[in-house]
Amino acid sequence: MRFATVSLPDATTTAAVLDGSEWRALPAADLSELIRKVALAEAPELAGQALDEAKPTQLLHTPRKVICCGLNYSEHIRETGRDLPEYPTLFAKFADTLTGPDADISVPDGLQVDWEAELAVVVGTTLHRATRDEALAAIGGYTVANDISMRSWQYRSLEWLQGKAWDGTTPIGPVLVTPDEIDPAAGLDITCRVNGEVVQEDNTGTLVFDSADLLAYVSTFTRLMPGDVILTGTPGGVGVARTPQTFLADGDVVETAIAGIGRLRNVIRVHP
Repeated sequence: MRFATVSLPDATTTAAVLDGSEWRALPAADLSELIRKVALAEAPELAGQALDEAKPTQLLHTPRKVICCGLNYSEHIRETGRDLPEYPTLFAKFADTLTGPDADISVPDGLQVDWEAELAVVVGTTLHRATRDEALAAIGGYTVANDISMRSWQYRSLEWLQGKAWDGTTPIGPVLVTPDEIDPAAGLDITCRVNGEVVQEDNTGTLVFDSADLLAYVSTFTRLMPGDVILTGTPGGVGVARTPQTFLADGDVVETAIAGIGRLRNVIRVHP
């Protein structure tokens, strides 16, 4: 199944489920609200009218937690000069860091703005100190994200938060695809393009810690709730690791795609 938060011609939004080629309205203003109200497996039974001119917009508006894993693709780990980790490297974002699949990303002048294509996992049921099997069963679905990072702030200290949590800089979407349709552990191609040039290309089957691993690990120290989001890390090819280093500039188009899920297209807007 495929779910989204869609915008309508009257400027309102609604959660929706894809029925063939049509979006059908669900009884919630967005997908975050829907996931907290009802299990996704039951949601299609609540579907209403077909929606004209519906367009996927920001997928999740109010997750309680957004937790990210760094250094989780072997190639990316090697380009940073590190050994493969024994435990995940984690940091957090805030709900207002998220933005839409085709939203402009507005940043102040003078930042080193970098790209990070990522698979995101959305929690479907409450998890606390879960086993791997319990975590796997609790996955609500998968989507695409790009952890646009401000390197000049990220590396001001050993903690990454200040470079990762700028308002409206992490596009996510366009849809949530449930586990009955795709299995990232079996391998999904993930790519990032900047102005049409491929800058990242890998496969989710090469993740060091897969989705179930991460959910089980995180649930050990914090309770995960329906609608929470886990970003699973980025492949090699980020701008800061290139020679010479390459960063995003005003007007650059960043396209992030994962096979079987969809594509983000975001334009960088630099302001004084």
